[in-house]
Amino acid sequence: MTADSPAMPASGDVPTLVVRDSNGRQLLCFLEELIPLDGHDYALLTPVDTPVCLVRIAADDDEEDELIEELDAAESILSVADVVLQEHDLTLVRSAVTLTVSGELEEPDPDELEDELADEDDGEESGEESGEESDLYEMLIQFRVEEQDYGLYIPLDPFFVVARLNGSEAVLVEGEEFDKVQARIEKELEEREQGG
Repeated sequence: MTADSPAMPASGDVPTLVVRDSNGRQLLCFLEELIPLDGHDYALLTPVDTPVCLVRIAADDDEEDELIEELDAAESILSVADVVLQEHDLTLVRSAVTLTVSGELEEPDPDELEDELADEDDGEESGEESGEESDLYEMLIQFRVEEQDYGLYIPLDPFFVVARLNGSEAVLVEGEEFDKVQARIEKELEEREQGG
């Protein structure tokens, strides 16, 4: 894939687009749906690379794991994650919207996931909140920085990105614009599902 033609798919492949955020970071995505609204074309996209999130792992059971959202302040932690991922022939990418990992990841076996979920359901009737949190993510790696454990987690639910097509560019829809179009895009997608 060349930088000149990110939206040129090979025959039979899903088209891809490079999305840019307000900070100039990029994310290569598959085009899932195109939704025209108010004279603009909006695209529902999924990242080509695997999205991950950085989590500070609690030292004991009384605390909860903490999702780290301010990634600019966590660069020293991410640089350790870089080294650990390289040992597995993976690369951490500081993309628009989310961190991503590129490289060959082992896909989780759907049967194993179902068995794990069933086991957790049997054992955690009362502790629903903690069970729900862990069901949404799968740990990719765990590592230690200055006596603190961290992990990179893969969301198990599909990770969607909304972008506005602006000529040959895809611009990430953020903030107020996202708030204005989110419900309308969801409604359009529901209508398409019911109609198709």
